[in-house]
Amino acid sequence: MVDQIKKTLRDSAAARWSALFIVSFTMMCAYFLTDIMAPMAGLLEGQLGWTRAEYGTFTSSYGWFNVFLLMLILGGIILDKAGIRITGVGATLLMVLGTGIKYWAVSTSSLDGVTLLGLNAQVLWASIGFATFAVGVEVSGITVSKIIVKWFKGKELATAMGLEMAMARIGTAFALGFSVPIAKATGVIDVSRPVLVALIGLCIGFISFLVYVMMDKKLDASMSESGHVVSEDEFKLSDIGEILKTRGWWYIAILCVLFYSAVFPFLKYATDLMVNKFGVNEDLAGMIPMLLPFGNILLTPVFGGIYDKKGKGATIMIIGSIILIVVHALFSVQALDNWMIAMALMILLGIGFSLVPSAMWPSVPKIVPENRLGTAYALIFYVQNWGLMGVPLLIGWVLEKYCISGTVVRDGLTVNTYDYTLPMIIFTLFGVLALIVAFLLKAEDKKKGYGLELPNIEK
Repeated sequence: MVDQIKKTLRDSAAARWSALFIVSFTMMCAYFLTDIMAPMAGLLEGQLGWTRAEYGTFTSSYGWFNVFLLMLILGGIILDKAGIRITGVGATLLMVLGTGIKYWAVSTSSLDGVTLLGLNAQVLWASIGFATFAVGVEVSGITVSKIIVKWFKGKELATAMGLEMAMARIGTAFALGFSVPIAKATGVIDVSRPVLVALIGLCIGFISFLVYVMMDKKLDASMSESGHVVSEDEFKLSDIGEILKTRGWWYIAILCVLFYSAVFPFLKYATDLMVNKFGVNEDLAGMIPMLLPFGNILLTPVFGGIYDKKGKGATIMIIGSIILIVVHALFSVQALDNWMIAMALMILLGIGFSLVPSAMWPSVPKIVPENRLGTAYALIFYVQNWGLMGVPLLIGWVLEKYCISGTVVRDGLTVNTYDYTLPMIIFTLFGVLALIVAFLLKAEDKKKGYGLELPNIEK
């Protein structure tokens, strides 16, 4: 009888995995848009006249509002105070709005030849749309993280987070592999067409999240009926100080920004790298970076399952950082220019990119109390956004300033060619710093007893 009283909707495996699939689908649609422009750097230069520096500015706009207007931190506070449903619906709407602005910017001819605030008006408006979308996708990300903790804490937490990341990477893979073919689908190049496809997908993702809202209401009702406390102590602004005083949280946040700065900005330029260094045809070049997210899809849940059952979270992060260093260092070697080597390195990077997130995100609830989780994730994402904003801008500037190696005609358009040695050395340095922080995190765990090396599943 006591066991029956304790049962809630989250104790139903079908219910919690269904909830996970629904919110993961929304994030898959979001990440399709996030990387939809990455394979089209050359097309943007040819069709719209964007330089690599302007492309770097556009890519860096992802962090504008989250970093400078503190929107991500505000989103985390709203999440902890207003709850999952209100925050999630608002965030998914922002994704749709931002994508709509971005689509208008790259599809209209009304901005041709116009300059605003010293920037190409088309680049500026596309960046504003991307920055608006970024607020939505990042707040959606922390909301989904809290959703997964709500349904899976004490159960298959790391596996669930791994599966959510795997579905998100399906969106990334589709963007990398199919944006150029979509842009060329009618025989006339149109870089706005893939953005329109992404916009339609996000509208479907928004509807998907509304379905989850109904499930969340049922979960809260079942928890209330069974005598469970639906929410812990209400979040207070002073809790931000408590989070910032936690050294383990800082190590996670710094590891996050270093690791993701060596992966996501790299993906923004990876297709261009395949064209310029490895001589892959532009129409097929996105297929090689596509291997990285597909590696994520297969391996992140596997490594998450290992963490759930065996532990060793800090060790997993160390191994992932080592792989990151090896891959980027080999990419920087000029003599290694065979496309098969590029494929092998991308697969290896996919393994490293599966290891670190599969252990990093499920480790946060071991360091930070649940009532502060939304804000803790938001602050980590905020730190991460400095990297996602600054690193693409840095790489774009380095390419434009130091790495132009000549010109070539593609699709009847004359474009620059680039030497990616220096950018890859920069990405390698991020990996070295990430490894150092991962060792510091493992030492802090041993000192404070967070349990990062212990299994997640409670016996």
